[in-house]
Amino acid sequence: MKLCRRQFLQSASGAVALPAVSRMARAQAYPTRPVRIIVGFAAGSATDINARLMGQWRSDRLHQQFIIENRPGAGGNIGTEAVVRAPPDGHTLLAVATPSAINATLYDKLNFNFMRDIAPVAVISREANVILVNPSVPAKTVPEFIAYAKANAGKINYASPGNGTAGHVSGELFKMMAGVNMVHVPYRGGAPALIDLLGGQVNAPHCFQKSADDMRTFAMPASRNLDRGSVGEAA
Repeated sequence: MKLCRRQFLQSASGAVALPAVSRMARAQAYPTRPVRIIVGFAAGSATDINARLMGQWRSDRLHQQFIIENRPGAGGNIGTEAVVRAPPDGHTLLAVATPSAINATLYDKLNFNFMRDIAPVAVISREANVILVNPSVPAKTVPEFIAYAKANAGKINYASPGNGTAGHVSGELFKMMAGVNMVHVPYRGGAPALIDLLGGQVNAPHCFQKSADDMRTFAMPASRNLDRGSVGEAA
């Protein structure tokens, strides 16, 4: 199976996939038993929430259980490998996220080939990156945050859902664009990162999450017309 670069990136951004499966398996009645949806991140992450919503929707329509199984770690690689090793009968699905596209270049040795071993099924969501900060951070706009980070070089830490995740890569891109020095703190999912943000253990995570009332949000893609501005405009 061959995918162009755009198709691969689309399939790796909030999608559901399964191990490469034969035509005979696809032609059989489906599902014949409970289906596992493997999530490579902790419960409460954006990928986990999407998988649970989709799993319930499929259960109601196909009259078979769709069970969510969290396998966090290694930027989603642990969950991906579990699906690759599962029987290719469509009863073990993978909730794919952006790290699946990133990991192929980030890790030297993987026990699978994502393009070869995983077949995309459907794109179920698309999210935008935002910067969330604890209210104790005095900055209220992107330029103010950049100035604050420069004045506190090396003292600000930022959280991500894990090494190789979109939050990690976008955080490093932000550092390059803005010329700031922040310390990356990887977590095993977005939910644990947000908990520590609320508690003040970290200052600013880059996550696929909406802001809660007790957090401050700014920095969206330039295509989003928000008054808080984009990173590109500020840097």
